[in-house]
Amino acid sequence: MKIVFLDAKTIGDDIDLSGFDRLGEVVKYGFSTSEQVPERIRDADVIIVNKVQVNESTIGGAGNLKLVCVTATGTNNLDKEYLDRRGIAWRNVAGYSTQSVAQHTFAMLFYLLEKLRYYDDYVKEGRYVNDTVFTHFEERFFELAGKRWGIIGLGDIGRQVASIAEAFGAEVVYASPSGGKPQEGYHQVDLETLLATSDIISVHTPLNRYTQGLIDGEALGRMKKSCILLNLARGPIVVEEDLARALEEGTIRAAGLDVLSVEPMSPENPLLRIKDSRKLFITPHIGWASVEARTRLMEIILMQVKEFFQM
Repeated sequence: MKIVFLDAKTIGDDIDLSGFDRLGEVVKYGFSTSEQVPERIRDADVIIVNKVQVNESTIGGAGNLKLVCVTATGTNNLDKEYLDRRGIAWRNVAGYSTQSVAQHTFAMLFYLLEKLRYYDDYVKEGRYVNDTVFTHFEERFFELAGKRWGIIGLGDIGRQVASIAEAFGAEVVYASPSGGKPQEGYHQVDLETLLATSDIISVHTPLNRYTQGLIDGEALGRMKKSCILLNLARGPIVVEEDLARALEEGTIRAAGLDVLSVEPMSPENPLLRIKDSRKLFITPHIGWASVEARTRLMEIILMQVKEFFQM
């Protein structure tokens, strides 16, 4: 059996992939363009991809191909109708990063809520040395306890965030953009109510026809001026020009984003206008990428290959 990793760099160099070597011949490419894919997988039985497009033009000449494994939950890069016609199976992975993304949600929140960049700079720049008082009140912050936390999309990650937020004493509500049925044990509200009444809003919903551009100028205008918005779902859920304008005009207090509409970040992204770290905190799509989550991801992929070939 021949296994080809087409964009192994998207997993990281620090994850042990030696288990695949015991299954057969393994070839790893750091990245692959659509033009490079046909030759690289011509005799592959299994391909492992993250963002590489899998369709007739890329895999049409791969006569031995039996299984496509996606090292992610989303499968927008797969032409599933073509795979079905060819009788090629595909697998994705869900639930591997729940803890990691939930943890990163709170890391982003506290960076913004407690103005941590400001206070870090205050100390490192020497301004705390020989100051006149033992504490410093220049940037105010508030407790999470007693605040309303609105969650858009109550899947595994949303429920984990809800549990942690409640442990801090927050009141948690959620909205389902697709109109899903209420989940027992959680307080569902309509989206308009969530937007208007929440002190913190975090987005954990899939990108689909209900959520594309969901957080636009109108939605931002419904939020409290004191609201902190967090998007750890998919970039196109937020209209970035509208968010940039809302931050510039003080429509909301701050935003934390782990995802963008174009990744890596485009030089034309309007959010580059926002230089104030108290208003905007962007991380480069790392919420899912703890060592444990990436290890878990590849262990699941390895198991999927073994199960498929009954090894």
